[in-house]
Amino acid sequence: MTASTSDIQRTIAAVWRIESARLIAGLARIVRDVGLAEELAQDALVLALERWPESGVPDNPGAWLMATAKNRGIDVLRRNKRVSQKHEQLGQQIDAERALSAPDLEAALDDDVGDDLLRLVFTSCHPVLSAEARVALTLRLLGGLTTDEIARAFLVPESTIAQRIVRAKRTLADAAVPFEVPRAGELSARLASVLEVVYLIFNEGYSATAGDDWMRPALCEDALRLGRILAELVPREPEVHGLVALMEIQASRARARVGSDGQPVLLLEQNRARWDQLLISRGFAALARASKLSATPGQYVLQGELAACHARARRPEDTDWVRIAKLYAELAALVSSPVVELNRAVALAMAFGPAAGLALVDQLVADGALASYHLLPSVRGDLLEKLGRHAEARVEFERAAALTRNAREQTLLLQRAERCLRAHDQ
Repeated sequence: MTASTSDIQRTIAAVWRIESARLIAGLARIVRDVGLAEELAQDALVLALERWPESGVPDNPGAWLMATAKNRGIDVLRRNKRVSQKHEQLGQQIDAERALSAPDLEAALDDDVGDDLLRLVFTSCHPVLSAEARVALTLRLLGGLTTDEIARAFLVPESTIAQRIVRAKRTLADAAVPFEVPRAGELSARLASVLEVVYLIFNEGYSATAGDDWMRPALCEDALRLGRILAELVPREPEVHGLVALMEIQASRARARVGSDGQPVLLLEQNRARWDQLLISRGFAALARASKLSATPGQYVLQGELAACHARARRPEDTDWVRIAKLYAELAALVSSPVVELNRAVALAMAFGPAAGLALVDQLVADGALASYHLLPSVRGDLLEKLGRHAEARVEFERAAALTRNAREQTLLLQRAERCLRAHDQ
């Protein structure tokens, strides 16, 4: 039976999602221009959409796309009257590779795919770009997402994402960012930028900052896939495994974080039987890999350990809050962050009582760094409610509801404010 056009288009979409990063990475190694590499890859995709419905999907679609893109690259370089001697040499290099037989071409690509992907990761996440640009470019080049998919994921206009990607490519070109893995002296700082991007993507999926949904699982899956790839590309870096552990364990709670009505279910109220034990075991394994590589945990390893504390507790009351408070203190000493301090306040409240946590929260209020962060009044409201100060708690929950841009979270906060109002009136 002949496959329908729609079936082939779905196949092409799946092939693109799997092969696009490798394709762009291999092309960027040759042309030394991420923007041009993506254009060539997109040209190959268009040809596949035109030809495969008639000719059928090739036995090795990835090799077909790469060979087609390289052939297009030759044409582009030759048509360019301003091409430099370097480009002429590159054209000759591509010509030579063009002469390879198909099996040899596939082998050549496989030989370099790891290094090429790693170069693409570091280029897409280069610190010369803003965080927003790094996220958009990484999802486009490494995640295989379309501009529209990225825009819908972050609830912004497609034109905004398109502009970010175009500007990011232009910035990389203007800054002459080399398509290479950083040298040993630069690797740590550059890797921190990469990990930040992956975690930003995961967090936006795990706790959506805006919109009608509490979670966007597709973004979590994209971040996890990027993290797992990175862990295999740089297996000796403990912080990479720490981040993977953190994401695996947090992702394990996805099914329990949202009720049947779509409303958020907070951690201590979740049905832990719904936590994904396979993801938890993967997280534990990643933490074990990290601990073997370094006896001094970094920020992502510490956060992975924090997630593991919750995963090990079969019931909420079994949670080792004293250890969690200790881990947050270590994290705060490593990373100066008011958000970390807010999380430490929650742990202190659970370990030593709400008054202990409220004292730290009030310091954060006085500091003012989290004035627009909705979780600060949310946490303060929770602690005040536990202390029986319902009128004050209601004000805090209402303030938090006004600050959040997530509709589900806003509903939950207003419900808590209403509960405090009823308790105060009794």
